[in-house]
Amino acid sequence: MSNQNSAAANPSEVREISIAHSPDSDDAFMFYGLATNKVRVPGYKFSHTLCDIETLNRRAQDEAFFDVTAISFHAYPYLQQNYTLMGCGGSVGEGYGPIIVSSKPLALEDLGRVKIAVPGTLTTAYLALKIFNPELKTETVPFDKIIPAIKAGTFDAGLIIHEGQLSYSSSGLKKVLDLGAWWRETTGMMLPLGGNAIRRSLGAEAHKIISKALRDSIQHALDHREQALEYAMQFARDLDSRLANRFVSMYVNERTLDYGADGREAIRKLLDLGHERGIIPIKPQVDFVD
Repeated sequence: MSNQNSAAANPSEVREISIAHSPDSDDAFMFYGLATNKVRVPGYKFSHTLCDIETLNRRAQDEAFFDVTAISFHAYPYLQQNYTLMGCGGSVGEGYGPIIVSSKPLALEDLGRVKIAVPGTLTTAYLALKIFNPELKTETVPFDKIIPAIKAGTFDAGLIIHEGQLSYSSSGLKKVLDLGAWWRETTGMMLPLGGNAIRRSLGAEAHKIISKALRDSIQHALDHREQALEYAMQFARDLDSRLANRFVSMYVNERTLDYGADGREAIRKLLDLGHERGIIPIKPQVDFVD
């Protein structure tokens, strides 16, 4: 069990920190240590709220509702006044990422003639899609409804995130483009997808303590993989244990403990490019706490 020394002035007082993240197997794996009290911090109590990522993007922008919140990196410029990025807890695609899929074979040049279901306009998947081709027509659909909507013929194509990246073929859908692979070929970089933001007003001391707690939680899951995977399986939509393990490996790894200098550069590159292309109207000011 991991413990930290609290620097709270009064050790009898417990500071409650609200944490929000998506109900997905990779996030569940990451927060396993904290959510199950395997990782504890004297003087701190952590409460967890599970919510889909686009809703979290909107809440952080409009309300600054949670102390720590998972966000899409695309959303960060819209909430950077109230939040800063944590140096751990992120997910990046190392040559893979969100996938455009269709029920029938589609060439890339055909995408301009169809409407693509997307999981939200603040998702990084949407940002990457618009950087790829800003003229593509899209419509927002809840991420877990995209595959059923394509199968029903409501859309010719959809942009798949989360576990759907591994399960779409079992629904008879075909890959049109992997945006993570395209980004790597185009920039030579990993594609930063989502991270954790922490409220600036908590202060530097709390930032340090909470960051260590999250990093300890990630390390605990990596060190106790079987137990953490068993916990995460309850959130693994449409994946068996083998695919859930593969999905978690894709998005919770050494990069989740620390982005590294190249990872941080990739985040800045993605957001700066989005701003230069007119997709993000706010100039990004990316900073981190460790």
